[in-house]
Amino acid sequence: MTVVLTPARATLSALPVPTLQTIPDAVAANVHLVRAATASIIMAVVKADGYGHGAVTVARAAVDAGAEWLGVTEVAEAVALREAGLTVPILSWLNPAGADALLAAAHRIDVAVGSVEELRQLVADAEQPVRVHLHLDTGMARGGCAVEDWAELLRLARRAVTGGRIEIVGVMGHLPRADEADPVANAAAVLRMRQGRDAVLRAGFGPLLVHLAATAGALTDPTTHFGMVRIGAGLVGIDPSETVALVGASRFTASVVHSAGVPAGTAVGYGGTCVMTRATHLSVVGVGYADGIPRQLSAEAGVEIGGRRHPIVGRVSMDQIVVDTGEVSFPRGTAVTLYGPDGGAVPSVQDWARWAETIPHTIVTGIGPRVQRSIA
Repeated sequence: MTVVLTPARATLSALPVPTLQTIPDAVAANVHLVRAATASIIMAVVKADGYGHGAVTVARAAVDAGAEWLGVTEVAEAVALREAGLTVPILSWLNPAGADALLAAAHRIDVAVGSVEELRQLVADAEQPVRVHLHLDTGMARGGCAVEDWAELLRLARRAVTGGRIEIVGVMGHLPRADEADPVANAAAVLRMRQGRDAVLRAGFGPLLVHLAATAGALTDPTTHFGMVRIGAGLVGIDPSETVALVGASRFTASVVHSAGVPAGTAVGYGGTCVMTRATHLSVVGVGYADGIPRQLSAEAGVEIGGRRHPIVGRVSMDQIVVDTGEVSFPRGTAVTLYGPDGGAVPSVQDWARWAETIPHTIVTGIGPRVQRSIA
């Protein structure tokens, strides 16, 4: 039996376009969950365009919910937040193209410095004092000053402070094994952070804002909190430790662009890697790997159409996926939910990460530019 459903909205000339909707209330709920886990200052990290959810939208929601700081990858991102009217302190700590000292000073943006060479360049470029967080390598070997160079960095910082080029306001590091939610696993990093902080205090700097923990540490290990915690993925509903249920902050929707009934034995998609074992109906959805759908997916992968989850079949194409809808034929224009916070038949970001054998971060930051953005 074939069941034909009429789409709630759409015409042949205008279909609902693929859309990623950001949900500010979910961001706020996640900030409140972190606040319940720590007494430290909360920094909302909105790098990578707010983990794909819109940096300004996520930043505003987080600040309104009680986040006291913002964090970004480079100074230009911080300037965009200032131009959007955000006035809270902002730290830029990766600066892959180097930190623009003039912009940082002009827009009251703090800069992290993780090596003697970085500090020398910042001091050479500075015309007004730049607020600096000294970045210590606490065990990742992925940036930050090596322990053996820490004393030299402090000597150079002392000369730069005396010369009026910088102000030392913070010390930071990273937890190399934060997602394990195990205080023992990160004890060495915590100890190294304390030692680095104490050396900075002995060098005559202070008071200092010390920060080490990101989302997982903030939610699971109070020994990592120090004076501030940095929440990035957690803002949009991702706990890397997978121990705390946060609220998904986006909903990815598209529409059926073509449907057809097919007999048993029908090969689907490039290479014919999937052959239907029964007569069924197939719906083509207008998103593909160019839009952020992982190309490699397990057989469990599916989407929500008409209140039920239906499996994706065949290979993911650049612009399309094919969905097996069984006895139901969904007309062109029918709404499809790829993921969202709704539960039930609607997959979560974590589901997609599992199906693609990756982490949720890559799913939310991988949505392509063709996907329209909206705010709930």
